Amino acid sequence: MSSSTPEVSVYTAATQNGWKPLMFLEEAGIEYKLVYIDFDKREQKSEWYLKINPNGRIPALIDHSNGDYIVMESNAILMYLADKYKRFIPEDPKLRWDCMQWLFFQTGGVGPMMGQAMYFQRIAAPNGHNDEFAIRRYVDESRRLLEVLDKHLDGRTWIVGDDYSIVDMAMFTYPKCTFWAKVSVEGLPNLKAWLARIDARPLTRKALLLPEPRPAFWGEGDVAAIEAQNSARFSTDVKKD
Repeated sequence: MSSSTPEVSVYTAATQNGWKPLMFLEEAGIEYKLVYIDFDKREQKSEWYLKINPNGRIPALIDHSNGDYIVMESNAILMYLADKYKRFIPEDPKLRWDCMQWLFFQTGGVGPMMGQAMYFQRIAAPNGHNDEFAIRRYVDESRRLLEVLDKHLDGRTWIVGDDYSIVDMAMFTYPKCTFWAKVSVEGLPNLKAWLARIDARPLTRKALLLPEPRPAFWGEGDVAAIEAQNSARFSTDVKKD
C-alpha cells in the first residue's frame, strides 16, 4: 500500500527476510511507504542507509508516528508491528510465549540454515567457490529443521494457536523457497499443507511480488537468469578457491 502520509516506511528488497514486514502490512491493511533497496547499487551499504540500519541489511522500518523510531531485523519488525497494531499475535500470555519460542526457532535455525544453503549453492558456487561440505551441512540441517516443523504442524492449522500469526509470516518465507535452497520437502505433508494455506492468501501473494517479482526463488520463470544476476550482485563477497 502507499499513501502521501504513511505511518511507517519500510526499506526492503525481494528476499526471504525482506518480504516479512510487507506480509504483515498488507494483511493488516496498514498504509506504508515502500523504499526499495537496490542491491545492484549496494544501497544496503551506503552511508545514508547505514544510519538507518548499521548492520547494512534489509529490512528496516521507520515509524513516523512514533518519533521516527527505527526498527531493524525482520522478526523484530514483525514483533514491533504486532504490538503496535494489536494484530497477528496472541493475547493469551502462554500463547505469546509459544509465539516467541517459534520466532526464535526461525531466527536462529530455519532462517540462517536455509540462507546459508542458498548462499553456498546460488552465490558461492557460481562464483568459483564450490564447498561441498558446507552445502551438505546446511542442506541437511535445513531439512532437519523442516522435519521438526512438519511434526509440530501435525493436527494444526497454524504454528501457534488457532489463528494466523506473525510466527507463520516469519517462518513461511524460507520454506516457500526450498527450491532455491535445494532442500527437499518430500515426505513432509503437514509442512506442505501449511505452505499451501499461506500461499492461498491473496494479500500474501501480493506481498511476495514486492518490491519486484522474484518467482525464480520458488522455481518459476527464468531461474538461470535470476541466479546469474543474484550471484553477480554478491560476487565480491565470495572467497574463491
